[in-house]
Amino acid sequence: MRKLLAAIITATLVVAAPLSAMAGSASLILDARTGKVLSSENADVLNHPASLTKMMTIYMAFEALNRGKITWDTPIVMSRYAAARPPTKLGARAGTSITVREAILGMITKSANDAAAAMGEKLGGSEGNFASMMTQKARQLGMSRTVFVNASGLPDNRQVTTARDMSTLAIALMKNYPREYRLFSTASFNFRGRNIRGHNNLMYRYQGMDGIKTGYTNASGFNLVSAVKDGNRRVVGVVLGGRTARSRDDKMAGLLDKAMGRASSSGGARLVASVNSREPVEVASAADASDLPMPVTAPRAEIAIAPVTPTRSNDLAPKALGYLSDTVPMERPSAMDEINPVAKMAPSTRQLGAVASTGDWQIQISAAPSADAARALLALAKSEGGAALKSATPYTEAVGKGANQVFRARFVGFQSRDAATSACDALKKRSYDCMLLPDQG
Repeated sequence: MRKLLAAIITATLVVAAPLSAMAGSASLILDARTGKVLSSENADVLNHPASLTKMMTIYMAFEALNRGKITWDTPIVMSRYAAARPPTKLGARAGTSITVREAILGMITKSANDAAAAMGEKLGGSEGNFASMMTQKARQLGMSRTVFVNASGLPDNRQVTTARDMSTLAIALMKNYPREYRLFSTASFNFRGRNIRGHNNLMYRYQGMDGIKTGYTNASGFNLVSAVKDGNRRVVGVVLGGRTARSRDDKMAGLLDKAMGRASSSGGARLVASVNSREPVEVASAADASDLPMPVTAPRAEIAIAPVTPTRSNDLAPKALGYLSDTVPMERPSAMDEINPVAKMAPSTRQLGAVASTGDWQIQISAAPSADAARALLALAKSEGGAALKSATPYTEAVGKGANQVFRARFVGFQSRDAATSACDALKKRSYDCMLLPDQG
């Protein structure tokens, strides 16, 4: 009876939690040595990744480099589609080529959308196919709630992630590709006579921070993933849904300030393994560090308008640190409708609000910020769930109103508790969360 009561309470909390958490604000501070969570706020609530998406695009590029599929100097043809991606971008014309080195550095510093799309086409044949590869890789790394539909992070309601999933990806980048990861500290590089400057402003003033990525769209707010090293301490931080770039950076700095002293200083150079990884960890190339591209980096002290001494305090004057205007962020896309649809992620779901009563039991795998995102998660889950989900029906249900509205992602139509439990077990083996519910739950 006590276990049943606990299960009911847990189910109630899981169903209700997204209603108060979908304002977008989320964060996670993780001890990269031990995997211990040092700070957490809405860490498993779905948000849009924006340009944090490029972390996975770059991960896939690092993987291809280490497997010998491409080299740093392999040319990538800029297609008409890739060249037409909205800013920010490198601005290479359609039909011209950029190197793998230029594409990766362009994504790291300028968050170049054209470079990301071109890389996706190079590695996947098309950006849509590459996005499916990205999502599959996310599952292998243990990112159970992430769905990618493009290589850049340009707006698409179906593209979702969580703070916890992004911390998993950051750890995977550092652990699996340690030499290549160092490129995330690149401050600037020369692209055909132009100096391309990065805009991860917090990295230039926070001592020990060596990356890794910023992101912004209207739907996501201001996002940031950071990694800091202090002696043997190694901490990864994720902040999603910031209202401004300045407030996002200040929040990250404050969270890191509080967490660093509690991080483990033992364990040498080892990092935690990727969470729930079901495959052997990729091993970085044994090549010398000289094999890495050596970008022209701007000294951090020269980037600020006034000289700044690196510190672990978040009370520095923003203008003195060279912040740009918060009104027009550098990663704001100029076009919202140039999105390449991924047809295979569009399942046939019931209409929102329809009565889900084809069986006695349901299962819920998540709650998403949009109906499209919920459908995408359900389509992917059904494709991976096998026979246990063959007769189940995807079902999305709107809950809440206005800014608090979310869309439950469920499968309905299970004729018995055992059938629903079997489906949950199959999904959990694929790193999905799953909650059992009676019909009309």
